[in-house]
Amino acid sequence: MKRSWALFLAGCAAILSGCFLAHFTQTAGGVRIEDVRFTGTGGAPMSALLYIPPNATPKTPAPGVLAVHGYINSRETQDGFAIEFARRGYVVLALDQTGHGYSGGFAGQNGFGGPDGLKYLRGLDVVDPANIGLEGHSMGGWTILAAAKAMPDGYRAAVLEGSSTGLPFAAPGTPGWPRNLAVVFSRYDEFGWLMWNTLQPGRVGESPKLMQLFGATAPVITGRDYGDLAAGTARRLYQPRTTHPGDHFSPEAIGDATDWFAHTLKGGTPRPASDQIWLLKEIGTGIALLGVVALMLGAFDLLLGLPAFAVLAQPAAGARERRDGAWWAAFVLTTAIPAISFYVFMFIGAQAFKPNVLFPQSITNQILTWALLNAAITLLLGLMLPRGDKSAPDRWPAAMGIALATVGTGYAALLAADFLFKLDFRFWIVALKLLSLAQFKAFLAYLVPFTAFFLVSLSALQRSLTVRGDGRLATYATAIGAMSLGFLIFVVAQYVPLFLTGHLPVPMEALNAIISLQFLPVLAVVGLIAAFTARRTGSALPGALICSLFVTWYVVAGTATQYGGPL
Repeated sequence: MKRSWALFLAGCAAILSGCFLAHFTQTAGGVRIEDVRFTGTGGAPMSALLYIPPNATPKTPAPGVLAVHGYINSRETQDGFAIEFARRGYVVLALDQTGHGYSGGFAGQNGFGGPDGLKYLRGLDVVDPANIGLEGHSMGGWTILAAAKAMPDGYRAAVLEGSSTGLPFAAPGTPGWPRNLAVVFSRYDEFGWLMWNTLQPGRVGESPKLMQLFGATAPVITGRDYGDLAAGTARRLYQPRTTHPGDHFSPEAIGDATDWFAHTLKGGTPRPASDQIWLLKEIGTGIALLGVVALMLGAFDLLLGLPAFAVLAQPAAGARERRDGAWWAAFVLTTAIPAISFYVFMFIGAQAFKPNVLFPQSITNQILTWALLNAAITLLLGLMLPRGDKSAPDRWPAAMGIALATVGTGYAALLAADFLFKLDFRFWIVALKLLSLAQFKAFLAYLVPFTAFFLVSLSALQRSLTVRGDGRLATYATAIGAMSLGFLIFVVAQYVPLFLTGHLPVPMEALNAIISLQFLPVLAVVGLIAAFTARRTGSALPGALICSLFVTWYVVAGTATQYGGPL
């Protein structure tokens, strides 16, 4: 019991300390953060975080920046940019695109929400409407371009981070539009082919599309000024040494954006581009993210001691006597097949499982397709695996109850962090967010098939890979390795060639390569939960139910909605 309380309290301490660090970082210098909601085109509810520095008042309006995240991200993903813009005296509206985060509608609707966001920002009495900057990453770039097209005189300068002009997603760029533009395109950006028609992002300056935008007759040179600022035709190319998602986590990429606005916007508080503190916020919410996992495990252990859940507490017994050839074959299959099948099954999901009224999220549908097809393979292979882990029917009600209480504890912690500090739990692109009402409805639909997947996969893990007499370290290493090692190798196989050659082995799978980065930590947490709960219950059932709730929550809250109108 003491150990259970220690783990629970350690989780609480990590969440509190991480939240305080993140809060004091993002509000440094007196910046105030508000969670704002407003009505967009066609009645679509829109969501944003508004950063207001102390110099911005109705009597002394400050420059404003509309900052927009990319596809299947949310307003908090831009926190590094927003924090540094606000520290420089700019009012920042970090917008949720339509169909993302807490904004309604579907992805791409109403110019991705860009025109509505710019209209709202310009209407604030603390903002100088003559000094508006637009900054967007990836699809967020197309969002700000939609805003620039709708209000050609409504902004002064723009930054495209890992994004581009051009059909079919945005209007074609010219030497005069968008106004005073910086292109920040990383040397290892996975989307070179999509954005600028090149497989060598490090040589994007040679792209005819980019040269036309800059009005250049020779390859565009990084860091050189093109055009005329007063005429609104200024252009500059930056090439930080990072990847497409790395733009969010790169002092160089964030510094490039602040440098451009210092050059093009009037007012604010001048600071060197290298003067950055945003990483402390990421560390803080990262600590909180680890803390919520510890909190849930501690809560599970404490709940297991209650009479209502006593039926679950049983000694664990390994399925195998030793790690022989059959064990190693099962381990290799368990960790390799999900990774090897990833691109193929995600493609099948994209083609065969279109968003609909019940399952409205394209990426979630693809992940679910991958999960269910892997569950089917596991069942086929399970015919040859040792039997075991027979969960008695009377354990199901207790298992469902403890799973709901365990994950509910984590959700309550996130509710408190959002209410008190305007924070979610995240590190880089791995983020745990609250569910909107529409997302909660989708969560209930997706929960059923995801539960089936985890029941099959974690039961197979329990039946085929547990070894009698294993200690704590061997048990956790086995479960975590079985769930995540294949994706570790997969990620290395994708990104080592990117850094060596300048492009991915399969360039057309850039989006899925980026998505796979999240599979690695999420599946490692699944392995941790599976081992922790099975050691205390002798069953895969409680862990499977906890993982299905936790992962479905994580996925549905963190991606985009493609089906339906305003939500």
